[in-house]
Amino acid sequence: FTMLEAQAHHQIKTLLRQEESDWPHHLTLSRLVARSLRRRDTTLVQLPPSSSERWWLGLLVPLCLAPEAGALVLTAPQRRRLLQLELPRLRNQGLRLPCWQGPTPPEGPQLWLMDVGELIQAHRDGHLGQRQLLIPEMDQLSRRMRNALTLEIEHQHWDELRQACPQAESGLLELHDRMSRQLFADATRPDGAVRLEGSAGQALRDLLQLMPASPEPWNSLRSINPAEWSQWAELDHRLLQWRWKLAPLEPLQLLRGVLLDHPCLMFSSNGDNARLDLEFEQAGVVPDVRATLRERELNEPLPVYAPRRQPLPNTRIYAQHLLEESRRLILGQAGLTLVLINDDQLRRQLTSSLAAEFGRRVVHESTAPESNGVVTCNWDWWLEHQEQLPAPAQLIVGMLPIASLDNPLTSARVERMKQQGEDWFRTLLLPEALSLIPTAIAPLRRSGGRLAILDGRLRGRSWGDQVLQRLEPWIPLQRLLPE
Repeated sequence: FTMLEAQAHHQIKTLLRQEESDWPHHLTLSRLVARSLRRRDTTLVQLPPSSSERWWLGLLVPLCLAPEAGALVLTAPQRRRLLQLELPRLRNQGLRLPCWQGPTPPEGPQLWLMDVGELIQAHRDGHLGQRQLLIPEMDQLSRRMRNALTLEIEHQHWDELRQACPQAESGLLELHDRMSRQLFADATRPDGAVRLEGSAGQALRDLLQLMPASPEPWNSLRSINPAEWSQWAELDHRLLQWRWKLAPLEPLQLLRGVLLDHPCLMFSSNGDNARLDLEFEQAGVVPDVRATLRERELNEPLPVYAPRRQPLPNTRIYAQHLLEESRRLILGQAGLTLVLINDDQLRRQLTSSLAAEFGRRVVHESTAPESNGVVTCNWDWWLEHQEQLPAPAQLIVGMLPIASLDNPLTSARVERMKQQGEDWFRTLLLPEALSLIPTAIAPLRRSGGRLAILDGRLRGRSWGDQVLQRLEPWIPLQRLLPE
């Protein structure tokens, strides 16, 4: 041990004697964090998927000894937990961790708290200095960066642009009208999303370049490279209006310096090295240290109900199959049931059908279900709100989280990979789907619940074996037994 590791180890041991914890990794994690802070290296720590947020102590105690060393990247719920729960917990044990919040760097020895948007801005402004980036959920960083960078151009922004540049008013009106007619003509279903391609977007960018200045978000639009961004319109048929959205295809590639220019301490709990390695390659980063912490409870086999002959999601009988199987799984279930489906139309249809049978037990994306309630939601919603819900008695996977090519962002990312001659399904879509599974099912491991997969692709496609491998250890449920 060096001094920092030894002090952190001693503090954690003292603290754990006064607090009960069944998580076995506090001491190991604190040593890894302290070593990374001392060496200022790039370290990736693979946490067990079921670790929830029990990593706080192992991260924060070493930082109490060197608060000025880091910039901690948190979501809003994580920041609230830090300020309202974790810091008072440390103070009760005589530990102090001074924290700084704001767009400019702290002047004293304080830990700088920031969200992903603030991280991007601090990097662009050159404010990060020599700080080490501390990223508790590295597997979510790319998605959160994309969300932070996404531009949204709404109806009122066109009005603001015309008011700022009256000399271009007629050209803007004509262009907006032409784009609107084309988008609504191309829509395949009401209120859907339509990929924005062709000359109209380029004509607008050319027009913006001729203007002396333009308000946001138009000014940001001028500076983007269309080859690195996806563009689509979200339509509102009722008002005959549309929202223009632009998102970077691969944000870690677009902002390579964020990770490359600073030492990083990263946690990941999805167990997917393939996906992370691709993102590290995009960011130009090679971790100096990789460490994996394993959990004993993951050795308990997970009961999995996945009949061999099930229809594929693109068949006409799939919606009925989903309803009948979900009904059987919910009947007599005394605990909470989660139903995961990313297809909005199919999910809402299933929610209505289940509510007609089970009444108010069935809710859509709600964090306040009844004790034997049924929550229908998409995968991202479940991953984001796990901590706010009791552990489920069962998880029903209506559809595996393979991104749909109907999604304009997905189709643009796939098209780019096709142009590069890569296997877009096995390099992009499948690893991203597999990376969601361990964290999604982790609460079942803790609750002793069961998993049901009603997507026929699990048994009908060769890659289904990779999904089953990601569930290990598991045991098959051949038939449903009454509770």
